[in-house]
Amino acid sequence: MFEKIRPLVFWPSFLILMAAVIMSFVDLDGFLKATISLNDTVLDRFSWLFSLGSFYLVILITLVYFSDLGNVKIGGKNATPLLSKPRWFSIALCTTLAVGALFWTTAEPIFHLHSPPSSMGLAPGSYEAALFSMSALLLHWAFTPYAIYAVPSLVFALAFYNKNLPFSIGSSLQPVLGDAVLGKKGQIIDTLALYALVTGMASSLGTGAITLVGGMAEFMDIKATPFTLGVAIGLIVITFVLSAASGLQKGIAKLSAINAYLLLFLGLFVFVFGPTVYILSFGTQGLGAYLGNFFELSLFTSAVSGDEWPQKWSVFNWAVWFAWAPIAALFLGKIGRGYTVREFIQVNLIFPSLFAIVWIAIFSGTAIHIDMTQAGVLNTTLNEQGVEKLLYFVFNQLPLSQIMTVVLIFVAFISYVTAADSNTDAIGDLCTTGFVAGSDESSTLSIKVLWGSIIGIVSWTMVSFVGIDGIKMLSTLGGLPAALIILTISLTLCKWLRNPSLLS
Repeated sequence: MFEKIRPLVFWPSFLILMAAVIMSFVDLDGFLKATISLNDTVLDRFSWLFSLGSFYLVILITLVYFSDLGNVKIGGKNATPLLSKPRWFSIALCTTLAVGALFWTTAEPIFHLHSPPSSMGLAPGSYEAALFSMSALLLHWAFTPYAIYAVPSLVFALAFYNKNLPFSIGSSLQPVLGDAVLGKKGQIIDTLALYALVTGMASSLGTGAITLVGGMAEFMDIKATPFTLGVAIGLIVITFVLSAASGLQKGIAKLSAINAYLLLFLGLFVFVFGPTVYILSFGTQGLGAYLGNFFELSLFTSAVSGDEWPQKWSVFNWAVWFAWAPIAALFLGKIGRGYTVREFIQVNLIFPSLFAIVWIAIFSGTAIHIDMTQAGVLNTTLNEQGVEKLLYFVFNQLPLSQIMTVVLIFVAFISYVTAADSNTDAIGDLCTTGFVAGSDESSTLSIKVLWGSIIGIVSWTMVSFVGIDGIKMLSTLGGLPAALIILTISLTLCKWLRNPSLLS
């Protein structure tokens, strides 16, 4: 196993993560103080970069879609698709949404409803705050985050298949920075991205474990303890490692298809048995508010007012999306062979964004409706029982709540697994020497198992003894170098946009 690894990719990330775990045990207060300080510095001083950079990527990918570059086929004219378009879409959707689609689309709107930006003068709990809440959800979960994923994914797909460059983030930079990024410098870039992704996955895994334990508490007398969280994390890790080890066609594709159908079922159930008319009406109005204020919301940094809302929400979200994007792009790019650039943008940006808009209208609309018609009951639940209870409280307001809670627990489980297995697949390929198009997926099996175990250990340690906020801050810190990497990668796309013949 170790003779095949890329040492400058594997070891720095591994050692930094282990050092963070050790430091949290040796001096927890000092560890948290240092990470909080660095986190606040990144979010405060670079809010303009995250906001402007994410907005720029939306504009860039839109230009590409309507350009001649959109007609270029990934892999060349004779390339055959790895996946059918429906299966491709299900994998792309589940890779990016993860458990956040369930967890945050019910919790986040309540935060915005009762704690809107102070600089906007919105009364907490008011109709205006509710409308702002819906527009903020659409900003954080629709076109902008998917543009952050789509740009590096598309560039890597073209670099890997059309230019025959190595399986490395450096390949996406080579057209603008030269061959130097394919050597040791390229490995350093890969390890920065690897660190950012692994901390992000560990954070998400911790959130998923808390969600699962919270759901099980609906049926039995259990609490979130190191033991119960360890069991939940262990089950998730074993499942997504086995899925990644099974390969693209056998494991990842099948689980993603199951997850997509389950998400559709949940969405349809809430739409039918929830406040249907309110969902349609408020969802439509929320979409209008989002589109009408898109430019202002996208570039909102509160530099003049000193309002902390952008740093706590929009900028933080952009940092997290940026942190995940470079390595997620390797996987999303790898499975895009055989389709045109325009089709790639449809499957990785347009269709998932439309799904997110409908999903937010249903789940966020339902949460806002329950809270506003029941005297702020969800806000009370949030403050008294914690964010992990909110989703289950919403479902308890609907028919067949006991049965649907079981379904919800399973969907939360499978949602994280389908996001984690694809990223673990990319991690394994990235850490392995000699991986090229058509390589045997099983060759990186041991690396995938190893990194899955590392992610599980880091997540369990942090969520059990430090708290999820600690590891979230580690993930956010990875967002800055990741943003710089992706924005540089975008220059490659600009170059090809001006001259698509470079890919022929």
